[in-house]
Amino acid sequence: MEWLLSPFEVAFVQRALWAGVLVSCVCALAGTWMVLRGMAFLGDAMSHGMLPGVATASLLGANSLVGAAVSAGVMALGVTALSRAPRLSQDTGIGLLFVGMLSLGVIIVSRSQSFAVDLTGYLFGDVLAVRQDELVQLSLALAAAAVVALLGHRAFVALAFDPRKARTLGLRPGLAQATLIGLVTLAIVASFRVVGALLVFGLLIAPPAAALPWARRIASIMLGAALVGSSATVLGLLLSWHLRIAAGATIAAVAVALFLLSTATAAVRDRRTATAEERASRTSPPTTHRTEVEAA
Repeated sequence: MEWLLSPFEVAFVQRALWAGVLVSCVCALAGTWMVLRGMAFLGDAMSHGMLPGVATASLLGANSLVGAAVSAGVMALGVTALSRAPRLSQDTGIGLLFVGMLSLGVIIVSRSQSFAVDLTGYLFGDVLAVRQDELVQLSLALAAAAVVALLGHRAFVALAFDPRKARTLGLRPGLAQATLIGLVTLAIVASFRVVGALLVFGLLIAPPAAALPWARRIASIMLGAALVGSSATVLGLLLSWHLRIAAGATIAAVAVALFLLSTATAAVRDRRTATAEERASRTSPPTTHRTEVEAA
């Protein structure tokens, strides 16, 4: 048991564990709606769209988190505005913004001779370097995400399953869409410091997708996603410690592996259920037909 507990006796690994759990909870709240609404491309575009802000903040010597928040906010406003264009599909607008923001970020990076190390941290994160004040920021982000998810739950449900009915019920689907994009933005900005912009997509999508086959209620999907993400954090930190590999990338890789395991297990379960139902239908007497004959 020493190999299991010894890594978490170190202070910076303990902070990394708490950071990963907090990020998993934030991503569970936003990622569940992304999976249900098929918004995976939006999450990928938003995570890469932070590059101009992070690069500018680095060049000016400012806080990279502030730069990421500003850039993600611009991206969110752009997606919201373009989604209202009558002749432009949402995917097209997101794709154009994605390319534009990423290109702008590369242009800004090209003006710096010393941004390579910072860019690596931006892309892949550094969960083992999380500070105590950043844990406080993650806790505040989780509280804000929980409030948004709770207040917007009814509108998000209607938006996910029947946007026209949402408009009929007076739930303002346009505002709900903008709020949901804001929730995704909050999750991405809060998480990129831990696993990086390139890998935050894994924690946003993989845990909710892994919980989806085993849950029938949205709240259950969120809870399952938080548990899967937290499990990926624990296993990822253990593997990173003992194998001496990158922690953030390992956490994201474990999350994807848990998704694949969940999908495969659910497929086996569904196949066995279908086989059992088929056998039962073959062996059971045709009660409906017999009743109709007797009635005749």
